[in-house]
Amino acid sequence: MTPLAKRARIAGALYTLQGFIGPIRLIYIPSTLIVSGNAIATADNIGTHETLFRFGILSDLVTAVLALAITLALYRLFRDVDERLAKLLVILGGLIVTPIGVVNTVNDAAALMLVRGADYLTVFDRTQRDALAMLFLRLHHAGVVANEIFWGLWLFPFGLLVIRSRFLPRFLGVWLIAAGVAYVLLSLVGVMAPQAEDRVFGLASPVLFAEVAMMLWLLIMGAKEKAPKPVIAA
Repeated sequence: MTPLAKRARIAGALYTLQGFIGPIRLIYIPSTLIVSGNAIATADNIGTHETLFRFGILSDLVTAVLALAITLALYRLFRDVDERLAKLLVILGGLIVTPIGVVNTVNDAAALMLVRGADYLTVFDRTQRDALAMLFLRLHHAGVVANEIFWGLWLFPFGLLVIRSRFLPRFLGVWLIAAGVAYVLLSLVGVMAPQAEDRVFGLASPVLFAEVAMMLWLLIMGAKEKAPKPVIAA
């Protein structure tokens, strides 16, 4: 295995690991425990499945840390292609995304504290605690919406690096840039028209699979630089 292929597979392995862990809090927990518009049912679900909810918090933390690890691994892979773009990839996809993701777990921790109802929270009745817990869950989602714009922006330098490299398919780079546009649009819709967020996500889903294709290509196919075309003497 060449050093280039090794760097590609390391990045792919980290990327794939994040692809398995990230959806736990992003998709599975909301669909399983959170009942839209019903704070009491949501609090009951979290209280009954506290371990699962805690696992969701943990998955958020691990996903945030992996974002930094992935971008650093990709920097090592692409720095000889365009070092400025590779640095921008790390800044947008790691140095900004990771702190937002870590801080956002505090909202889930607050929701869990309210659901558990510690002694110092007895000044609130059960209905008030449940409503506050739902508020913090909504704040968590607002944090996700805020981070989505950077989930999109980092794909622009990523896609350009793939296109300019001689060791990955150009179509994957174009697909990544399209996914970047979709994430930025999702973030804007989440802020300006949240009632349309689920509908827009459904329409954008095929484009968002660009990251799945990229992570699997890096993990399975690796990277193999093409030999330059021979120059034919006149």
